[in-house]
Amino acid sequence: MEDNSHAGQGPVVLDIGGDVGALIVRMPAELAGAEIEARPVAGPALDGYAGPHPPHVGVLARRGGSVAVFGELQDGEYELNVRPDEPARLRVLVRGGEVSTAVWPESG
Repeated sequence: MEDNSHAGQGPVVLDIGGDVGALIVRMPAELAGAEIEARPVAGPALDGYAGPHPPHVGVLARRGGSVAVFGELQDGEYELNVRPDEPARLRVLVRGGEVSTAVWPESG
């Protein structure tokens, strides 16, 4: 398998509208490569959650800093944690049709 050193450096596609929004989280550089999970805790996100695993994405190191981008999340409240089982570190509200942003708390 070839290494694609440009992976994660291009534009990001967001699929939002109606009751679906997106979330961009600025992450500490040391979490590049980690997986972040968004566990629904309230609202339509919890009602519509039916999968065995909550949505999760990889943290990408980009020129402007490390980020986690959830391109499609149901409207609602989420707790974010590092997979597979670290405790929740951040609670966010995602609104349908909007791009929400958050900053991951620093360690320590």
